Amino acid sequence: MDDGRREGSAQGGGNRVEQVTVGELRPHDGPVVVADYDPEWPRLFEREAERIRGALGGRALMVEHVGSTSVPGLAAKPVIDVLLAVADSADEPAYLPELESAGYVLRIREPDWFEHRLFKGPDTDVNLHVFTAGAEEADRMLRFRDRLRADPADRERYAAAKRDLARRTWRYVQDYADAKTGIVQEIMRRAGAAGGGEAGGDVVDPAGGFPSLWFQATESTAPDRQRFHLDVTVPPEAAEQRIAAALAAGGRVVDDGRAPAFTVLADPDGNNACICTELGRD
Repeated sequence: MDDGRREGSAQGGGNRVEQVTVGELRPHDGPVVVADYDPEWPRLFEREAERIRGALGGRALMVEHVGSTSVPGLAAKPVIDVLLAVADSADEPAYLPELESAGYVLRIREPDWFEHRLFKGPDTDVNLHVFTAGAEEADRMLRFRDRLRADPADRERYAAAKRDLARRTWRYVQDYADAKTGIVQEIMRRAGAAGGGEAGGDVVDPAGGFPSLWFQATESTAPDRQRFHLDVTVPPEAAEQRIAAALAAGGRVVDDGRAPAFTVLADPDGNNACICTELGRD
């Protein structure tokens, strides 16, 4: 688990890890390896994403590359973090058997923390994080990733903090991840202060739960539009996944009749998201 992800949640250090681990827990008792960025990491993610979608089909509402290996140029532990959103992560029978058949092994179960589940991969070193679609922590992971992708200065600050912490001896690797909470919170505060509503800026979730977090947000200047108008152009398969995730999080279809490749969604607060598919593109 990466990126100091437990801000606002019960941490508990080693005791916490021991309580939520499924199966044998082996202490790390050493420094953490942080490697230079490897351009092979995105390909490894795509292989896992294909395997997950093949196992779950439409139940995989979102599959995203997160964590430090998802940020080009950023040094990272050589572990591929994958974010999977399902209709209800607490409903393990709806996805666990298929993931196990595909070779994934459940290692973490956290009912009191966004019903988070973590699986290890069958071959590549993978952390597969499972959340309910629209979960606050899934939103945070994506916003943090996108901030690091967009801001070189914060990316360098984060890399320096990681390398410094990695040199120390850690009982569990999660203790190293928890130690990054301070720098993560600092970066997220700057991301908020920068104003996520500007075109090309940080990815935001203006509705506080609706998965607009996948889209670059542009604050609408047209008086007849809602407060935020979000647009994205994606391949058809990705559009289907994002529409399904939006509906699972309480969204509704506003307009689906202009063209097969155009769908407008709205969240419960009236914020819009327009999804266009890349039909006819090479």
